[in-house]
Amino acid sequence: MTIERFGAAPSGPGGRSLPFTKAVRAGDFVSVSGQVPMGADGEIIEGNITAQTQQTIENVKSILISLGLSLEHVVKATVWLADTRDFWPFNKVYLEYFGAALPARSCVRADMMVDCKVEIEVVAYDPR
Repeated sequence: MTIERFGAAPSGPGGRSLPFTKAVRAGDFVSVSGQVPMGADGEIIEGNITAQTQQTIENVKSILISLGLSLEHVVKATVWLADTRDFWPFNKVYLEYFGAALPARSCVRADMMVDCKVEIEVVAYDPR
């Protein structure tokens, strides 16, 4: 099986290079690295869980689109929330994006490595 890596190491706050690729294809599956609500400038966007969830899912969606995929190809999502009180507002935004094709999902509370409210990683199926 061939393993392909996509996307240069992203830059985080302060322009620091991060030690991972945006996505990896192994066989028929594409794993997208955990995405946070980072804007194009490499900084975490301001805002509540709704705004940060929208940005995070848009980041995931952008990576998938660059590989010829969409959110409908996602078979598994793993979600980390900084605050359990954000669970229901997060779900409302999540459903707006994934409602047509809900993937399997795990969602846990965790301390974040950067100052944000949410992180999402996904695995997509792509039988090319």
